[in-house]
Amino acid sequence: MNHAFPCGTLPLDFVGTLRARRNELPTEKLATPDLLDDWFVESGMVDEPPRADEVDLETAIDLREAIYSLVAARLAGESLPGADVAEVNRQAAGLPVKTQLVEGQVRHTASVSQALATLARHTIEIVGGDEAALLRECARPECTQVYLDRSRGHRREWCAMRTCGNRVKAAAYRARKSPAGA
Repeated sequence: MNHAFPCGTLPLDFVGTLRARRNELPTEKLATPDLLDDWFVESGMVDEPPRADEVDLETAIDLREAIYSLVAARLAGESLPGADVAEVNRQAAGLPVKTQLVEGQVRHTASVSQALATLARHTIEIVGGDEAALLRECARPECTQVYLDRSRGHRREWCAMRTCGNRVKAAAYRARKSPAGA
């Protein structure tokens, strides 16, 4: 697998395809059209790669950044940027992923624009709905992944315990166990 899905929420995991946003050189996980195809398949959105090209990749990255901008605005309690609202709304107006029953099995197929429309619609539901209050950013300083905190007490700190949570806890343990000043 080329991609990680720590959030369990497709638009937020899609935002996470640009890793460590605050670093001088963030890591781009959608560097090629093939990697975009892989993301759609690995996420479970589609069963077959939609065969993205360079224009599709540019459109997808534009949508990803618009989604991040909206989420960041919600996290900061700011007004939603109009240009990014327009981009998400424009993408959401497209046809969604096609779901069919084929030989007794569920089959998901889509073009890149259909997959992006599905992500945009889900973004609208999150950012414009009650779930916006559940938006959080990972507490590990190097991570910029956003997620929905659906934990019972709404005290989740990390995008995923198995990655960021373990790293933070292991670092804290090492700091406690190492001699002071050593």
